[in-house]
Amino acid sequence: MNKILLFCCKGFETMEFSPFIDVFGWARNDYGFDIEVVTCGFTKQVESTFGVNVLVDKQIEEINTEDYDAIVIPGGFEEYDFYSEAYDEGLSNLICEFEKNGKYIVSVCVGALAIAKSGILKGRKATTYHLGNGQRQKQLSEFGAVVVDEPIVVDEKIITSWCPQTAPYVAFQLLEYINQIYRISCKLCRSTMWRTAMKPLFQEISS
Repeated sequence: MNKILLFCCKGFETMEFSPFIDVFGWARNDYGFDIEVVTCGFTKQVESTFGVNVLVDKQIEEINTEDYDAIVIPGGFEEYDFYSEAYDEGLSNLICEFEKNGKYIVSVCVGALAIAKSGILKGRKATTYHLGNGQRQKQLSEFGAVVVDEPIVVDEKIITSWCPQTAPYVAFQLLEYINQIYRISCKLCRSTMWRTAMKPLFQEISS
């Protein structure tokens, strides 16, 4: 079985969280993929953006990185105190453990800054939220990353992306990588609402 750890920092963006639940859920239920998404946080109940509370499956101290194929870190809002946990040493150490064990490390939007804080992006290509006068990309650069202004950037087993609209595409890309079945993943993409609903948005942010 493939297992994905979906890490929820305080103030995480639900739009960047839910595509991983949906894409991997469809893959499991409709296409027979042997895959599980495990949610995780510093606390059992995590408050996301706009005050939505989510009960997670595991707390950070329960995680053994060897049990998982990838960690996914959605971004979040500074106004909801996202960076207090995104920059926490405990998460940085967890990310480094995933790196040490050769696992996939994935983020959406400013989730890349949590990865960068761990130090593993120094000298590596990455991207993050691209609007707001490039403030977040500048921060990413200050952590030592080589910033690439593209919607999705892959550097070996690290995947980073721009913004919430990229989340479903990142989810499908991770699905392809961990299963090594490109054809089936594309079929799954064509058969779901993301193909039609998200493509215009993705074209817009790429232009």
